Amino acid sequence: MARIVLKFGGTSVADLERIHNVAKHVKREHDAGHQVAVVVSAMAGKTNELVNWVQTMPKVAGSGGSFFDAREYDSIVASGEQVTSGLLAIALQSMGVDARSWLGWQIPVKTNNAHGAARIEDIDGTEIIKRMGNGQVAVVAGFQGIGPDKRISTLGRGGSDTSAVALAAALHADRCDIYTDVDGVYTTDPRIEPKACRLDRISFEEMLEMASLGAKVLQVRSVELAMVHGVKTFVRSSFDNPEEIDSSPDARPVGTLICDEDDIVEKQVVTGIAYARDESQISLRRVPDKPGVSASIFGPLAEEYVNVDMIVQSVSEDGSRTDMTFTVPDADLAKAIKVLEANREKIGYEIMQSDKGLVKVSVIGIGMRSHAGVAATAFNALAEKGINIRAITTSEIKFSVLLDSEYTELAVRTLHSVYGLDKVA
Repeated sequence: MARIVLKFGGTSVADLERIHNVAKHVKREHDAGHQVAVVVSAMAGKTNELVNWVQTMPKVAGSGGSFFDAREYDSIVASGEQVTSGLLAIALQSMGVDARSWLGWQIPVKTNNAHGAARIEDIDGTEIIKRMGNGQVAVVAGFQGIGPDKRISTLGRGGSDTSAVALAAALHADRCDIYTDVDGVYTTDPRIEPKACRLDRISFEEMLEMASLGAKVLQVRSVELAMVHGVKTFVRSSFDNPEEIDSSPDARPVGTLICDEDDIVEKQVVTGIAYARDESQISLRRVPDKPGVSASIFGPLAEEYVNVDMIVQSVSEDGSRTDMTFTVPDADLAKAIKVLEANREKIGYEIMQSDKGLVKVSVIGIGMRSHAGVAATAFNALAEKGINIRAITTSEIKFSVLLDSEYTELAVRTLHSVYGLDKVA
């Protein structure tokens, strides 16, 4: 029988009835003879509530500011997962399943000291493996660990996905099932394109691109971990009836398998279309074209943790000047402008222009490696629809275009159709 890790997100454990439904899913796998560990998020909305309490407390206490200790932040916001893990353990025990809840520090899940955005450094799965071998289900609080200062640490929003994949790697699990409110990974957002199809399989590289380019199914760091450690991951729905699912050894779960490229027999040229709203474009005009100019622009931005994405450079005919255009998230636009204004003399630009509220639409597929003209097909299709492209970036398995936001739906549907993704089996 298999050793599996199941992960349930906030919507799956939103209330007591849903936690009971999750317990049925876990019991189904346990009764099939599998060794099972479960990772849970906080109940839907609970983490937001806890974060709000942390941010409000200094004002209530009369400090006049919003400063708070990041270590206490972690102690508070990690409590949501503690509640869920305990409730699920009780539900399983009530159904006759031997279960025990675990917090991050009890395993332990060792992280670095970056409170609020910690990274997992090591997980000792010895005790859990022993108990799983004896038939006990481990119910683990996701999103949390313990730092070198012996304080509770959290992994950043969406960190329970990362917890689950990391635990699966530490336990040498056969697979990691990510239960969510959708039944798999789709070729694009079904809310925009009703003809979007659920993918049977997708490579780690493609999923990493889709997650980083706007798809919300999985956290980027969890996909990175799965790829590094070779953890086969299924995305499946927690709202399927647990009593109608086949959990026998040879059964294939309904959902999308995220796996190594070599495990995909028929590789699509294009696998999916992703999009990310709220992009801002900044253009620096007539910058002296000399060694170090890029460092003078992007170095200060990096020091202020401004995430720069698409970069386009055009040099004047005589080679003395260049225009530098790049994108940042809308939320970082004001900070980016302030940084660039402070470094104007060093950079030497004559004019700075900015525009916010744009959208980045991306086409992803490992098949691009062996097919020419994939991007040209998109450019022609968008041109026929009268959609102007502001900027373009490419990599080995994806390309992205920056567009005015009013063209989001039209662009996604156009590209989804032109690559035949509405016909994916």
